[in-house]
Formats: sequence, structure tokens, C-alpha cells
Amino acid sequence: MPRPPLDGLVYDLYYLEGAPPYARLMLPPSPSALLIVNLGAPFRIRGGTDIAAAEYVDGCVVTMSTRAFEFGYPPWTRSVGVHVKPWGLAPFLSMPAAELCDRPVTIEQVWGRAAVAELRDRLATADGPHQMLTLLEAELMRRLSETTGLGLVRHTSSVIAATRGAAAIGDLTVAAGVSSTHLAQRFKELIGVTPKRLARTYRFTATVFSIDPAGPIDWGGARRWRGLLRPGSLRPRVSGVHRAHADPVPRGPAAVSA
Repeated sequence: MPRPPLDGLVYDLYYLEGAPPYARLMLPPSPSALLIVNLGAPFRIRGGTDIAAAEYVDGCVVTMSTRAFEFGYPPWTRSVGVHVKPWGLAPFLSMPAAELCDRPVTIEQVWGRAAVAELRDRLATADGPHQMLTLLEAELMRRLSETTGLGLVRHTSSVIAATRGAAAIGDLTVAAGVSSTHLAQRFKELIGVTPKRLARTYRFTATVFSIDPAGPIDWGGARRWRGLLRPGSLRPRVSGVHRAHADPVPRGPAAVSA
């Protein structure tokens, strides 16, 4: 777990090495973001609107998504990563989060080639996973920057998270003392989506984890799914759930195969 002030931005940092029990994951939209520094063979990622998967050699940065995306591991993988809260990437980005929504990018595109090469070299030669996580945490602390509107977005998002998306956005806007346009603009800049989209994603995630695959069909639940997945909504293609990315409180890199 990260130290303050990172704990207000990051769920956890993790180290992953070995032969994954799954080669490909279909990750549904979730109220979280992701940063991975890759130290092994390239990942293959296909964004929600991409026709084909692309290789990510140095790692990837994925802001909160509105569409499912495909994540492919090599036969043997090694990486250090960060599970990030929806608003948590903003202080580390050089561009508005909206520009990266549903468009995974390499770390080089965000931090620059020289900086990423130096970081990967230090991580690769570190003395074990604990030191690697310490190095990554120190790098995040060093890059932490002041971000306009972060307090507003973080507080409002935390209320949305606490209610699993049930909070009325209009009431939150009034409580924050800003206009709905201003709040939506800040959310787009720092998270990449509007408050309503964030709330809808929390509701979607809560519905996913309320389903018992071995239990009887809940037709009331099925109606809720139709409401969540109506045209113009999330439109996920869920053939497997990567709990570490889909759960609002990630518990690690375990997953269900796609």
C-alpha cells in the first residue's frame, strides 16, 4: 500500500512475474486506472475502438475506460504496476485524461523515452520485488504535481464511490457549490469521463459482482443489466472479469480467463 499522499490517488502497487494462467483478458469498464512498467516481453492491448491489438514494450497507461478492452500477456511476464483510483493519474499526466479515454498509451508517450528507459533499468537491476516497489513509489512521489481541481474531483468521486454510483449528481453539484458544466469539465480533464459516467460505471461494477454464476437467474437483475447496457451506455463485451482492474478496491492481479 502506498504512503501518503499517494494513498489518496493509488489503490496499491504490485509486482508480477511468471507464466500467467491466462493469455488474454477482456477487461470491462471499471472505476479505476492503470499504470504498468513492463520489464519482460511486450504486452498486447486492443482498445475499445481498435481493430487490432498493438504491442506495448515499455509498459502502458490506461485511464478509466468506457468500453471493454483486451489485454494480452506474453507466455512469461515481468512487470511492476499501479492500480490507480479514477482521478489518481491526473497528477502524473502531461495531457488531459479525456485525451486518453479508451486509448491506452505507452509510458514513453506520457513521461518521455529517456526517463522511462532510466526507470526500467533501475527496476530491472533492483534487489528483489520489495525494492522495485519502493523505487516505483519514489518515482511517483517525485512526479507528483499540483493539479487544479483535484480536490473537487476527488471529493465528489469519493461520494460517488461510497454510494456505489447511487448519489444524485445534481445534489453533489449543489453541495460542491459549482455549476454542473464546471464539474463535468473538471471530471473530463482529470478522470476522462463525466460524473454521470463515473456513477454509471460504479453501478455497473456493483451489478457485476452481485451476480452468482452458479445461482438461479435473477430476472430483476437481468432488467437492471438491460438498463445499464442500453444503447449509448457502456456497451461492454464481458467474456471475463479481471478483478484487479474491475473492482473499486483492487485486490491484486488475479483474473478470470477471457
